[in-house]
Amino acid sequence: MDVSIIIVNWNTKGLLRDCLSSVYEHAGGVDYEIIVIDNASTDGSAGMVKNDFQQVILIANTENRGFATANNQGMTVAKGRYVLLLNSDTVVLDNSIANTVSFADENPQAAVAGCRVLNPDRTLQRTCFMFPSILNMLLSSTYLYKLFPKNRFFGREQMTWWDRSDIRHVDVVTGCFMLVRREAIEQVGVMDEQFFMYGEETDWCYRFWEKGWKVMFAPVGEIIHFGGQSAAQKPVAMIVQLRLSILKFIKKHYGWLSYLIARFLTAFFFAVRLPAWLAVFSFRPAVRSKAAVKIQAYSAGIVDVLFGRVDL
Repeated sequence: MDVSIIIVNWNTKGLLRDCLSSVYEHAGGVDYEIIVIDNASTDGSAGMVKNDFQQVILIANTENRGFATANNQGMTVAKGRYVLLLNSDTVVLDNSIANTVSFADENPQAAVAGCRVLNPDRTLQRTCFMFPSILNMLLSSTYLYKLFPKNRFFGREQMTWWDRSDIRHVDVVTGCFMLVRREAIEQVGVMDEQFFMYGEETDWCYRFWEKGWKVMFAPVGEIIHFGGQSAAQKPVAMIVQLRLSILKFIKKHYGWLSYLIARFLTAFFFAVRLPAWLAVFSFRPAVRSKAAVKIQAYSAGIVDVLFGRVDL
């Protein structure tokens, strides 16, 4: 079998249905299987898969086990030469899966391959980014990458200057569409389950890189990614979790000194944004609910980073 498509779902029933339909319509000329891991959804997602997509392999968890653990569950039963991690809030377009598999076959040094990702309005969604570092954390704490998106220094972490129109080696391919070679997984291992959500693909790519594998981006296909649909159900916790996952990565790979500096920079990241959202809350009633979420998240983040623990 060419590819095992692994889709982790948590309460995105409608989007999951569209995702599965798009795979069957646009996978292209590859031999594939689909494995859905449902993380104890309460919206009927598992029942929908059983009834409407009986050919799908369904693993229905009784609790939310997180993104990394659920994907690892899928990998234990996967039969493909590749596994494709595909978010449930995506729509596959125009043979993207088959094209990416062909690209990976032509580049045997690549452990991971990713394709172009679009927003729902078909504008570019900037996937792929650099590994976290103290410098990148300092730059992301400021708004300079937004003020100067074409600047290669200020925009280095997310490569904001790059239009994703050419093939290149990258540090990290985003987990919404991540084709991974089985041979590389057998050498490096599966995802680190200590990353509950966010950071797991960064850690995985770093481990592939340590073993001499390449991570590559190729505009050989496109998907639409709606983005943040599961996270939107717990927005405060997920905003904080995103930054804490970076701290976990720093602690795991760079040591204690970098970790302590990174904690300060993370607190700084939250603190810089807090006054701006307080002002939005006070003077822009139309977006007051969004501002309230940001204020709560950034306040909680400062407390967690300075006084809590970021365990591995």
